[in-house]
Amino acid sequence: MEFEEYAGTRWPVLFRTALLLTGDEAEADDLAQATLVKAYAAWSRVRRADSPDAYVRRMLMNEFVSDRRRAARRRTRLPLAVPEPPADDPSQRLDLWANVLMLPPRQRAVLVLRFYEDLTEAETARVLGVSVGTVKSQAHDALRALRTRLEEVPS
Repeated sequence: MEFEEYAGTRWPVLFRTALLLTGDEAEADDLAQATLVKAYAAWSRVRRADSPDAYVRRMLMNEFVSDRRRAARRRTRLPLAVPEPPADDPSQRLDLWANVLMLPPRQRAVLVLRFYEDLTEAETARVLGVSVGTVKSQAHDALRALRTRLEEVPS
C-alpha cells in the first residue's frame, strides 16, 4: 500500500482518536496531520511493520504525550464536540468529558486507548511504550480522579 492510499483511508480513525485525546477539532487536526507527516517520513519502516496501524497509532500517542505546549492550552479550553462518552444522561456526558480533558496527557491517552479504541492492556502498553503495570496504574489513577471530580459536582 502506498502512503497516499493509507493516509486517505486511515484519516477518519486518526482524526477521531486525536479528537478524543485533545477535545478540540483544530488541535486534533494538527495532531493527526503531524502524525501523518512523521509517518510519511518513516513510510518505508511503517509499511514493513507487522501492523502499520499500530505503528502509526503509537506515533500519534507519542506526538500527543510529548507535546507539552498543548497541555497549557488544553486546560483553558472546553471541547467543541463530545465524542460518544459512555454515560446515559447527556448532562453527565458533558461533565465526564470535561473532566477527562483535565486529566494529564498520559492518563487521557490510556483511557482513550482502553475504553474508546477498545485495546487490551497489553496493546495499550505497546502503543504507549510502557509496561502493562504502568497502563493499569495510569488507568486506575485516571478513573479514581474522574470519580472524585464527578462526586464533587453538585447534582
